[in-house]
Amino acid sequence: MIIKAVVQINAPRQRVWDVFADIQNWKAWNPVCRECRFEAGNALVKGACISFELNPLILPLRIAPKVTHCKPGEKVVWEGFRLGIHAVHEFYFAEKNGGVELTSIENFSGPLLIVARMIGVPSRLHALTTQLLEAIRQAAESSGAEAHPS
Repeated sequence: MIIKAVVQINAPRQRVWDVFADIQNWKAWNPVCRECRFEAGNALVKGACISFELNPLILPLRIAPKVTHCKPGEKVVWEGFRLGIHAVHEFYFAEKNGGVELTSIENFSGPLLIVARMIGVPSRLHALTTQLLEAIRQAAESSGAEAHPS
Protein backbone atom coordinates (compact mmCIF):
# COMPACT_ATOMS: atom_id res chain seq x y z
CA MET A 1 0.00 0.00 0.00
CA ILE A 2 1.38 3.41 -0.99
CA ILE A 3 0.10 6.76 0.23
CA LYS A 4 1.37 9.84 -1.58
CA ALA A 5 0.60 13.52 -1.05
CA VAL A 6 2.17 16.77 -2.24
CA VAL A 7 1.94 20.37 -1.06
CA GLN A 8 3.34 23.59 -2.52
CA ILE A 9 4.88 25.84 0.15
CA ASN A 10 5.56 29.52 -0.47
CA ALA A 11 8.75 29.71 1.56
CA PRO A 12 12.46 29.11 0.95
CA ARG A 13 13.62 25.51 1.15
CA GLN A 14 15.84 26.25 4.17
CA ARG A 15 12.86 27.58 6.14
CA VAL A 16 10.72 24.56 5.23
CA TRP A 17 13.57 22.27 6.25
CA ASP A 18 14.11 24.14 9.53
CA VAL A 19 10.42 23.73 10.46
CA PHE A 20 10.40 20.05 9.49
CA ALA A 21 13.72 19.09 11.10
CA ASP A 22 12.98 20.71 14.48
CA ILE A 23 11.32 17.60 15.92
CA GLN A 24 11.35 18.94 19.48
CA ASN A 25 9.08 21.82 18.42
CA TRP A 26 6.58 19.83 16.36
CA LYS A 27 4.14 20.24 19.24
CA ALA A 28 3.88 23.96 18.36
CA TRP A 29 2.40 23.34 14.90
CA ASN A 30 1.89 19.62 14.22
CA PRO A 31 -1.68 18.36 14.89
CA VAL A 32 -0.95 14.89 13.47
CA CYS A 33 2.18 13.71 15.30
CA ARG A 34 1.90 14.37 19.01
CA GLU A 35 4.41 14.02 21.85
CA CYS A 36 7.36 14.06 19.45
CA ARG A 37 10.85 13.40 20.73
CA PHE A 38 14.15 11.80 19.89
CA GLU A 39 14.62 8.31 21.29
CA ALA A 40 18.18 8.10 19.90
CA GLY A 41 20.20 11.11 18.84
CA ASN A 42 19.18 14.74 19.12
CA ALA A 43 18.94 15.88 15.49
CA LEU A 44 17.27 14.69 12.30
CA VAL A 45 20.20 12.73 10.86
CA LYS A 46 20.74 9.20 9.59
CA GLY A 47 20.60 6.77 12.51
CA ALA A 48 18.41 8.95 14.72
CA CYS A 49 15.25 7.41 16.13
CA ILE A 50 12.28 9.67 16.58
CA SER A 51 9.10 8.87 18.41
CA PHE A 52 5.61 10.30 18.12
CA GLU A 53 2.01 9.41 18.68
CA LEU A 54 -0.62 9.49 15.97
CA ASN A 55 -4.20 8.43 15.74
CA PRO A 56 -4.89 6.40 12.59
CA LEU A 57 -8.18 5.07 13.99
CA ILE A 58 -9.70 5.33 17.44
CA LEU A 59 -6.79 4.78 19.82
CA PRO A 60 -3.48 6.64 19.66
CA LEU A 61 -0.49 4.65 18.44
CA ARG A 62 3.14 5.38 19.38
CA ILE A 63 5.48 5.10 16.39
CA ALA A 64 9.29 5.07 16.73
CA PRO A 65 10.85 5.04 13.27
CA LYS A 66 14.58 5.13 12.57
CA VAL A 67 15.97 7.65 10.08
CA THR A 68 17.62 5.60 7.33
CA HIS A 69 18.49 8.46 4.96
CA CYS A 70 18.82 12.19 5.51
CA LYS A 71 20.06 14.81 3.09
CA PRO A 72 19.09 18.09 4.80
CA GLY A 73 16.76 20.22 2.75
CA GLU A 74 16.33 17.52 0.10
CA LYS A 75 15.24 14.13 1.39
CA VAL A 76 14.42 12.26 4.60
CA VAL A 77 13.51 8.59 4.90
CA TRP A 78 12.48 6.87 8.09
CA GLU A 79 11.15 3.41 8.64
CA GLY A 80 9.71 1.26 11.32
CA PHE A 81 7.69 -1.83 12.15
CA ARG A 82 4.57 -1.82 14.29
CA LEU A 83 1.59 -4.18 14.69
CA GLY A 84 2.75 -6.46 11.87
CA ILE A 85 3.21 -3.66 9.35
CA HIS A 86 6.51 -2.37 7.99
CA ALA A 87 6.42 1.29 6.96
CA VAL A 88 8.86 3.42 4.98
CA HIS A 89 8.11 7.15 4.88
CA GLU A 90 9.96 9.38 2.41
CA PHE A 91 9.86 13.17 2.28
CA TYR A 92 11.25 15.12 -0.70
CA PHE A 93 11.86 18.89 -0.65
CA ALA A 94 12.15 20.34 -4.18
CA GLU A 95 12.44 23.98 -5.18
CA LYS A 96 9.56 24.73 -7.52
CA ASN A 97 7.58 27.80 -8.58
CA GLY A 98 9.50 30.11 -6.24
CA GLY A 99 8.85 27.91 -3.22
CA VAL A 100 9.09 24.29 -2.18
CA GLU A 101 7.15 21.28 -3.35
CA LEU A 102 7.08 18.88 -0.41
CA THR A 103 6.23 15.30 -1.34
CA SER A 104 5.37 12.58 1.16
CA ILE A 105 5.41 8.92 0.09
CA GLU A 106 4.56 6.19 2.58
CA ASN A 107 4.98 2.54 1.63
CA PHE A 108 3.37 -0.04 3.89
CA SER A 109 3.82 -3.81 3.72
CA GLY A 110 2.93 -6.79 5.87
CA PRO A 111 0.24 -9.38 6.41
CA LEU A 112 -1.99 -7.11 8.51
CA LEU A 113 -2.56 -4.75 5.57
CA ILE A 114 -5.55 -6.86 4.59
CA VAL A 115 -7.23 -6.04 7.89
CA ALA A 116 -6.09 -2.41 7.69
CA ARG A 117 -7.76 -2.02 4.29
CA MET A 118 -10.98 -3.61 5.54
CA ILE A 119 -11.33 -1.09 8.38
CA GLY A 120 -10.45 1.99 6.30
CA VAL A 121 -6.91 2.69 7.45
CA PRO A 122 -5.59 3.79 4.01
CA SER A 123 -8.07 6.65 3.65
CA ARG A 124 -7.46 7.73 7.25
CA LEU A 125 -3.67 7.68 6.74
CA HIS A 126 -4.02 9.71 3.54
CA ALA A 127 -6.08 12.30 5.43
CA LEU A 128 -3.47 12.46 8.20
CA THR A 129 -0.66 12.86 5.65
CA THR A 130 -2.52 15.68 3.90
CA GLN A 131 -3.15 17.34 7.27
CA LEU A 132 0.55 17.01 8.19
CA LEU A 133 1.74 18.57 4.93
CA GLU A 134 -0.74 21.44 5.32
CA ALA A 135 0.52 22.05 8.86
CA ILE A 136 4.13 22.14 7.62
CA ARG A 137 3.06 24.60 4.91
CA GLN A 138 1.33 26.87 7.40
CA ALA A 139 4.23 26.77 9.86
CA ALA A 140 6.85 27.50 7.20
CA GLU A 141 4.84 30.27 5.58
CA SER A 142 3.90 31.92 8.88
CA SER A 143 7.45 31.74 10.25
CA GLY A 144 8.50 33.62 7.13
CA ALA A 145 5.91 36.32 7.77
CA GLU A 146 7.29 36.81 11.26
CA ALA A 147 10.90 36.89 10.04
CA HIS A 148 10.15 39.24 7.14
CA PRO A 149 7.26 41.59 7.98
CA SER A 150 5.52 43.23 5.03
